[in-house]
Amino acid sequence: MDTCSTDSRYGARAHDLGRLNDPVLVCGGAYSNLDALRALLEAAGALSIPAERIIHTGDVIAYCASPAETAELLRASRIHAIQGNVEQSLSASEPDCHCGFAAESVCGKLSAQWFAYADARIGDELRQWMGRLPHHLTFEMAGVYARVVHGSVSQINRFLFASHPESAFEAEFAATDADMILAGHSGIPFTRRVGARVWHNSGALGLPANDATPRVWFSVLSPEEEGVHIEHHVLDYDYEKAREKMLKAGLCRDYAETLRTGLWPSLDVLPRPERKQTGAPLDLRSPALVRS
Repeated sequence: MDTCSTDSRYGARAHDLGRLNDPVLVCGGAYSNLDALRALLEAAGALSIPAERIIHTGDVIAYCASPAETAELLRASRIHAIQGNVEQSLSASEPDCHCGFAAESVCGKLSAQWFAYADARIGDELRQWMGRLPHHLTFEMAGVYARVVHGSVSQINRFLFASHPESAFEAEFAATDADMILAGHSGIPFTRRVGARVWHNSGALGLPANDATPRVWFSVLSPEEEGVHIEHHVLDYDYEKAREKMLKAGLCRDYAETLRTGLWPSLDVLPRPERKQTGAPLDLRSPALVRS
């Protein structure tokens, strides 16, 4: 039976999904990109994965032109979702997204525009729904205990990338008894082994991964005898349609072009190794196994 609890260490409200015995699709960062979310649901159907076995790791709203429509579709689909920093900010009627960008950074300045655009289009009902979403999800699959977070276990808007030192990941694992942590927020997909445990980021659904392709990413977790099999998947969708919506809405042209070029307009948040990888198409074909 599903249960809810509060982790007193961080004030995090966690929702337990119990034992999952069939494949689960993980995605995050729909980012107001209605066309990408629709394509994701179609891809899930093709994989015979129903909405109740899809997990969204937060930030349903951000850069693109359909904030209310994307949030409504996510809610109506009954996908399991957690709060990202944007859901948290909008539900509390905060003045900005609390994305974790430096105030004077390009990302910080550009985020003010899309946040104001979204804030003006989200009604009370959606804000209340976002406020009720849990901060974390937990589940067990094939003897592996998993925790789903947005940025990290300890901080909703913490950026963690594959190149960060192992100590950064170890500190997060020390705060939970999870064998596997599924996270979002950072926008670039990766799977990182931390001793016997695994940190996994499915990448963002609403924006490309700064790899000079318009494709976006999701993951599928499958139970096996030895543990959990993790596989990254690319998703192609009508990015031109989403781009035109952004331009018509008067949103940032640089982010609109990102949907076509696959390149981010600012690299402020990226560590040096990820900056050096800009424009290099990602190759994540090798699956990972989290052993039970």
